[in-house]
Amino acid sequence: MNKKELVENIADAADISKAAAEKALNSTLAAIAETLKNGDKVTLVGFGTFSVSKREARKGRNPQTGKTIDIPAKNVAKFKAGSKLSEAIN
Repeated sequence: MNKKELVENIADAADISKAAAEKALNSTLAAIAETLKNGDKVTLVGFGTFSVSKREARKGRNPQTGKTIDIPAKNVAKFKAGSKLSEAIN
């Protein structure tokens, strides 16, 4: 499912216009991104938890040349599915 299909699904389920559904989805995603950017986590009970994890700097290897390269540290987004979501897909 892509974003367009998700907006259509939200609009149908909530009986609202596609424009309103898209605005709600964009606002939700922006709020989640801003919270993660600030280093906090977002917990949606039954659905899951979005969090930020720090990935340490490490050595890597260029597969074409075999030369060792430095890969810098960075923050990565993580998602852990909640119990209701896990039950729904199993």
